[in-house]
Amino acid sequence: MAVYIDPPTWPGHGRLWSHLISDVSFEELHAFARRLGVPERAFERDHYDIPSHRYADVVRAGAVEVSSREVVRLLTAAGLRRPKGRPAQGPQPQDPQPRNS
Repeated sequence: MAVYIDPPTWPGHGRLWSHLISDVSFEELHAFARRLGVPERAFERDHYDIPSHRYADVVRAGAVEVSSREVVRLLTAAGLRRPKGRPAQGPQPQDPQPRNS
């Protein structure tokens, strides 16, 4: 299992955010996020947005701390990078499936 998180330096909605990614698969990423109770709405294209107050919890749960630049490198090397505004190439990874509550 390899999930990574960058420092909470991305501003938005009055707080700072980190990006949580996997370098293996979206399935691995979604499973990790579910275990931590991260809402599915926090998933955006190829990462989960994690608010700064959850950063330490995510690291304690096993996410590896890396730089923001390393997040992009890892996603690209794994073929999981889905940048905003660029058409997807090849088969697309599965996004989270809605839960039946």
